[in-house]
Amino acid sequence: MTRRIDRKIADAETTVALPRRNGELVFEAPWEARAFGLALALCEKGVFEWREFSTALAATIAAAEKANDPSGYYARWIASLEELAIEKGLVGRGQLRARTRQVATDPHEDHDHG
Repeated sequence: MTRRIDRKIADAETTVALPRRNGELVFEAPWEARAFGLALALCEKGVFEWREFSTALAATIAAAEKANDPSGYYARWIASLEELAIEKGLVGRGQLRARTRQVATDPHEDHDHG
């Protein structure tokens, strides 16, 4: 990770703390690390500022907790990332739903590959 991203993450963690164990980021499954990397890449490309993503994530987490939503941290991360992608015009809501359905129902899609 570049120093610039390290600083952005450290600054953003005042809004939402990233899951860590012994100071290292924690990913329970490969898709979580890929979701993290995607957010970093979009930030690096200037699609959004890290603080903007962090703020969106904090709002998603607060709404999920208020609704007693049992989803995990990175499911909320993805939900925030999806909303920002739609807001920034990277993908339409309908396109995202269609692609999500396609991937979820494709028997050849390996969702857990590394």
